[in-house]
Amino acid sequence: MEQQLLIVDDEENMRHMLSAFLRKHNYQADMAGNGADALKRIRDHHYDIILCDIRMPEMDGMTFLKKRAEEQLTAATVIMMSAYGTIDDAIEAMKMGAYDYVSKPFKPDEILLTLKKAEERERLRKENMQLRKEIKKEYSFENIIAKSEEMHRVFDAVRKVADYKTTVLITGESGTGKELIAKAIHYHSDRSNGPFVAINCGAIPDNLLESELFGHVKGAFTDATRNKKGLFEEADKGTLLLDEIGDLPKFLQVKILRVLQDSEIRRVGDTKTNKVDVRIIAATVKDLAREVSKGTFREDLYYRLNVIPIHLPPLRDRREDIPLLVQHFIKKCNTLLETRIQGIANEAVGVLMDYTWMGNVRELENTIERAMVLSETDHIQMDQLPDRILDGNRPGSPASGEKALSIKKAAREMERDLIGKALERTKGNRTHAARLLEISHRTLLYKIEEYGIQA
Repeated sequence: MEQQLLIVDDEENMRHMLSAFLRKHNYQADMAGNGADALKRIRDHHYDIILCDIRMPEMDGMTFLKKRAEEQLTAATVIMMSAYGTIDDAIEAMKMGAYDYVSKPFKPDEILLTLKKAEERERLRKENMQLRKEIKKEYSFENIIAKSEEMHRVFDAVRKVADYKTTVLITGESGTGKELIAKAIHYHSDRSNGPFVAINCGAIPDNLLESELFGHVKGAFTDATRNKKGLFEEADKGTLLLDEIGDLPKFLQVKILRVLQDSEIRRVGDTKTNKVDVRIIAATVKDLAREVSKGTFREDLYYRLNVIPIHLPPLRDRREDIPLLVQHFIKKCNTLLETRIQGIANEAVGVLMDYTWMGNVRELENTIERAMVLSETDHIQMDQLPDRILDGNRPGSPASGEKALSIKKAAREMERDLIGKALERTKGNRTHAARLLEISHRTLLYKIEEYGIQA
């Protein structure tokens, strides 16, 4: 498809030369002799790119840029041209909305290269807009699958708080979808065009976490070879999710509190502060009120975070959502795996409904994906479900028949049950769970992977 161009220049020879050259390269070019004429044209016609001289009678290029912006006439990419221009003119033109600046005299190929760059920029801009639309759709309530009253109360809360900068604290077991809800809040808010940045506070060593959050200046420590933005600055004008906020070390809790109070951050090693405009959402599997009473979490920070609390119920407390989720995951995995699974046997759905999902929605999704990979028909059958589900509706429940006599199977079920209970008691903290189980942290990680536990 031909690009529609408007050439705005008071020199007739320049207009015709550019028009003839660009038509040879599949551009459709119209012409205008000054800014006023150009304004009339863009009111009535769509143009992809405008080539505009700066110095012209009646209305010059700068005035044209200003009027175009005031009347919000077109989103066309504007490239300015001038034989008398200076760097200051170029900078001023950019400030007023121009994409690029070309000095006269120029070679025709120079204009052609500038146009190709402008087209690529516009293509990327449109792709970015489309991607943002798709992301917003992905995190709309239509794509968060639930019919239970508990989850619809969560949706109502998200709708009410989305457009406020108020801090939100999302709680719930591992795998319940805390990050999904955080993204829903962001993409339903007036910050949706800004960045959404997430960090797991428990996954980064304490000595690196401060730099990751706040950034650092060159020379702040041995490996600081350059200035680095922190995630607070990366999330400026957007949202920062502090996942597993309960694992945040105490010395950083003070700094987070200061950001919430003053909207200012200081990079590691810096002497000055920088203002940031960030909406903070915190998430945790821990009971922060209990952590406050134990002295591991600051009370003042807890109250600053807990302005709007949203609790996500575990999957076992909203079993009516399981059939919907199963169908959703089948559809999703068909796309990802290029499979053609049509559905699931009714008896298999019944087993899934009766199972206690320690890993919640994440564990259910992994179970469905595994079953789809193993399925030899267009419907998931009972024998594609994992043994831990088939051997008992709940981990550790009595099995029946020959399997009940297997010491090996019973030991595995008991071991898996104990690991699940330890993780539940420690709110997903693997280090503490390993201590309770009296095994090493590495062994616990191995067992979690072996049994498919979503921790």
